[in-house]
Amino acid sequence: MGLFFNVILPIVAVFGAGYILQRIRILDVKSIASMSIHIFLPALVFTQLYEAEFDQSYTIILGFSFFLLIMMIVLNKILRRILKWERSVESASILTSAFMNAGNYGVPVILFSIGQEALPYAVFFMVIQTIFMNAFGVYYASRDKSGYKRAVKTILRLPATYAAVFAFILQNIAWEIPEPVFSTLSMLSGAAIPIMMVMLGMQLASITSIKFNWQVIISALTIRMIVAPLLTFAFILVLDVDPIIGTVLFILASMPSAATTTMYAIEFDTEPDLVSSITLVTTLFSIVSITVLLNLIT
Repeated sequence: MGLFFNVILPIVAVFGAGYILQRIRILDVKSIASMSIHIFLPALVFTQLYEAEFDQSYTIILGFSFFLLIMMIVLNKILRRILKWERSVESASILTSAFMNAGNYGVPVILFSIGQEALPYAVFFMVIQTIFMNAFGVYYASRDKSGYKRAVKTILRLPATYAAVFAFILQNIAWEIPEPVFSTLSMLSGAAIPIMMVMLGMQLASITSIKFNWQVIISALTIRMIVAPLLTFAFILVLDVDPIIGTVLFILASMPSAATTTMYAIEFDTEPDLVSSITLVTTLFSIVSITVLLNLIT
């Protein structure tokens, strides 16, 4: 129970603070999300990757990200054929099972359970997942409308993508960022994680309607919270991944559905009630599952 009180409970408490605030004040979540996406998140990405020592570990994380995404999409397409889902239901299931909450939820869990040395790996994985979500996620949410064009535009508007690129470039040239500039970025970076955590609670509180289609919910939950970690475990064993990298990947692969997918589902009218219900159920389920997982790992 020590890990629950030391890791999970503080994180859930911050989520709860955002949830309660949104229920009491009804703030504009999109404005807060925009502030986080355009200021705090790029600062976190840049400072963590700028100071990281890039080696084969980051290549493994990138390869794993592609592997897991492809497997999640293939499994959903198989389920669509078996369960005879409509195209919109398949899209909803892909949104909620292929894209995990690696940022608002995963990064804090990694930081509090493993420590600062694992944070750059978690942030790099979060950047990859964010790019995937803004590409494939937008595509599956809008494939009956704007498809690839909208996905490409979304990626090009994502500040974290440019922050990662600049971090890679500056690491490989003979020029260092002036200390006052880096100190400013570090200060903004320090605010990123708590703001993302509060924002998740606000996003969950903003869910106005749900649709308990238990066949789809259980299928998506099984893929997201059980199958994905098992595939990750197999990936780690086959490639003999470094223990810290393996632990980071295993924990992040076990995260619940990304809350951002709910906003995509609402914007493009892709079964928004169903996506909201899966996001809510997987997040609640994760309080138990992540606690058990951390106890098993440690």
